[in-house]
Amino acid sequence: MKLFDVYPLNDISIVKALGAYVWDDKGEKYVDMYGGHAVISIGHTHPHYVQRLQDQLHKVGFYSNSIKIPLQVELAEKLGSVSGKNDYQLFLCNSGAEANENALKLASFYNGRKKIIAFKKAFHGRTSLAVAVTDNPNIVAPVNQTDNVIFLPFNDEVALEQAFQQHEISSVIIEGIQGVGGINIAADSFLQKIRSLCNEHNAVYIADSVQCGYGRSGQFYAHDHSGVQADIYTMAKGMGNGFPVAGISIAPKIQPKHFMLGTTFGGNHLACAAALAVLEIIEQDDLMTNAKNIGNYLMDELKKLPAIIEVRGRGLMIGIELPEHFKEVKKNLLFKHKIFTGEAKPNVIRLLPALNISKTEANIFLEAIKTELS
Repeated sequence: MKLFDVYPLNDISIVKALGAYVWDDKGEKYVDMYGGHAVISIGHTHPHYVQRLQDQLHKVGFYSNSIKIPLQVELAEKLGSVSGKNDYQLFLCNSGAEANENALKLASFYNGRKKIIAFKKAFHGRTSLAVAVTDNPNIVAPVNQTDNVIFLPFNDEVALEQAFQQHEISSVIIEGIQGVGGINIAADSFLQKIRSLCNEHNAVYIADSVQCGYGRSGQFYAHDHSGVQADIYTMAKGMGNGFPVAGISIAPKIQPKHFMLGTTFGGNHLACAAALAVLEIIEQDDLMTNAKNIGNYLMDELKKLPAIIEVRGRGLMIGIELPEHFKEVKKNLLFKHKIFTGEAKPNVIRLLPALNISKTEANIFLEAIKTELS
């Protein structure tokens, strides 16, 4: 049997990782400014994280959600405290797509409606309903297509108001900062408008925080910058620092019923141990402040480079839009300078490093990109 070939791969095999650095099987050292799609939130192989998982594995690695799992309660309490959403409820699952799938389903259970508002350039996942609200027809199979999704221009308040007037809306799903779409920030006034219209029409505001959440923007959820509360926050990538874990944080007005949601692996003992370790380090080391400070430093320095069209982002979620003739920069950063970055089409370099990177790593990257753009 061979692998199903769906990923374009760089010819690199990573065999060791520590903090902001990874090493390949040839001994080459790389700076990781991408964190495996924003997954590595507290640095590779953080000792507290490793110890938490090892200790738990020696006790019990898995049992199903048919029994009490005290670690889930501990995680819910810690997440409520660190995120500032103590009165919310937590449902645990396994991936960002699954989190968004459950959020959309829960919204429909809540108000009995079908219509969903999503936005141009959105990416919410690859499962059935999550991909239906994703603005990429190349990954939407015929079986995923539905008339229940209304795509609107990002940050267009007039179009949003018109959609609410013309349809009975179940939910609005929006990334606080679009990731795959190119690091596009949802305007604070736009998120405030979503909140007010959802209040007026009893629709559910779903804050997709899968990539832009967990402290990455300098606040716990990127939506927090707008000063409003969503009804459901979805989270995944940075939640487990590489261990598959995800969840939705649900406002108290949405009440649970037995069997309305479910999962086999979600919230297992190891997943909870990983997620608790992440929150403990975020809190203990004040990583949201570090994300804000290092992110601001990077963006301020990048804006000084005349070749760059635009620098967008908040905290350590940064997009660098380049002219077309610099299309080889990402590849050169990786193979010439040994720096991992991400990309969004057509020509945006994405930075999504661990929240505890230092100015040392920031400066290594800045020197490399200056070289490439000179």
